Amino acid sequence: MDILSDYRYRPPKPNYLPHNVEIDEPIVEDYNIPVESANEHENAIFFNKMKRAAHEYDIVRPKGRTVSFHANPEMEKHHFGQTHPMKPWRLTLTKSLVTSYGMTFAMDNYTTRTATYEELNSFHASDYLDYLATAPPEDQPRDVDNPDKEVKFNLGGSDCPLFHGLYDYCSMSAGSSLDAARKICNGQSDIAIAWGGGLHHAKRSEASGFCYINDIVLAILQLLRCYPRVLYIDIDVHHGDGVEEAFFSTDRVMTVSFHKYQPEVFFPGTGGLDDNGPKSEHNPGAHHAINVPLNDGITDEQYAWLFKSIIGKTNDSFRPSVIALQCGADSLAGDRLGRFNLQVQGHGACVDFCKSLNIPMVIFGGGGYTPRNVARAWAYETAIAIGCQSKIPEVIPAHAPWREHFIHDTIFPTLEQILGEPRANRNTQKRLQDIIMHVNEQLRFVGHAPSVQSQIIPPDLGGIRDDVEARLREENMEKDEQQRKTREEGMGMAMELA
Repeated sequence: MDILSDYRYRPPKPNYLPHNVEIDEPIVEDYNIPVESANEHENAIFFNKMKRAAHEYDIVRPKGRTVSFHANPEMEKHHFGQTHPMKPWRLTLTKSLVTSYGMTFAMDNYTTRTATYEELNSFHASDYLDYLATAPPEDQPRDVDNPDKEVKFNLGGSDCPLFHGLYDYCSMSAGSSLDAARKICNGQSDIAIAWGGGLHHAKRSEASGFCYINDIVLAILQLLRCYPRVLYIDIDVHHGDGVEEAFFSTDRVMTVSFHKYQPEVFFPGTGGLDDNGPKSEHNPGAHHAINVPLNDGITDEQYAWLFKSIIGKTNDSFRPSVIALQCGADSLAGDRLGRFNLQVQGHGACVDFCKSLNIPMVIFGGGGYTPRNVARAWAYETAIAIGCQSKIPEVIPAHAPWREHFIHDTIFPTLEQILGEPRANRNTQKRLQDIIMHVNEQLRFVGHAPSVQSQIIPPDLGGIRDDVEARLREENMEKDEQQRKTREEGMGMAMELA
């Protein structure tokens, strides 16, 4: 019997049509902003403003919980193409808000290294990685003039173009997520944030949906070396198909994806309510994939209620040891590709609920194609992680870099400000209740936490990591010393900033 027969191949619909974006004109603009480096004097002035903001807003390290922030600033400089929705510059805007509010002083901050070929190879196929690393960049996607033109490994088309520095970009994204997972594994962090990760569509041997390397799968493989069960939660507007597929036949990973589902027209066309893993009860992965298909226009109140109901019940049944939470911001209102009515508050409520479970957690980025809204959501969710969401003012600080690009000076713009008029809500209460009933039925078959024993142990990347990091330490002694001084200066505890 073919235990994977139910996970049949369904050709994905394009995620992006480059010359048909007129409908997005009212809410989307092309960002063509050079990411310039400030000089030392400007950095010193901004650093002092950060410290004053942290003091004014009482931003201090959370008690009883360590939060870490993992990023590689070089990611921000990459460019998918002028008309492509994915803008790595959204990471620059996110950093602008996080630092301007002074949140940096409440976290351990890590500048992460790139992932090595061997680390990427722990999930991705060698021939795919070799092509990804050596394929020359192309200035125009191959399928613009010829939609039927064949592309290898799905690389070179409009969705996944071959842009300059592609392999480096992918390695940086994976490196940030791996570093976050390792800090959780070794107990250095309770919540680890990697906004540059979350690329959930990539398959073992294929790029998909703007995703080339599945950093989430790599991070979960690392977590599985130390934790018996991982709960993966995805609040991107698109189905987390790549992660679900990677762990399709194991009971050590439960995947839960909340997403828009309109298979004939919306990417990737998978993730129906009945797609709950292998149909064979002999397969350990049966009932370990939960999909929550939604229609356009869902609101904050509906989404938060649905999320808490489903994740609360899943936590009780599966009893995870660690959470991997993908916070794709394309589920926000005003996104170039998404069509929900979610606001920053409703999106952040999901992070807040997961945090309340008091389980170690890695938080990833993901989709999000209106950069200013992405930055608002991820900055607010960073504040939730460190417990200062009620302290930061709604008005974006005057000293925030790139402040003018947020258009509205608040971190919580209204639906009227974002859309003019909310989208029609096509999610009835009865439909949402039916979804919860179906999920509860699936969880009944889970019934109890699975055995901690595993027939397949993920590869140990410790030796690779140690060799690479030892070499980097030798090359960056002076830089590390300066970073240490900066961190020590900013390590404020409660009452120390008074």
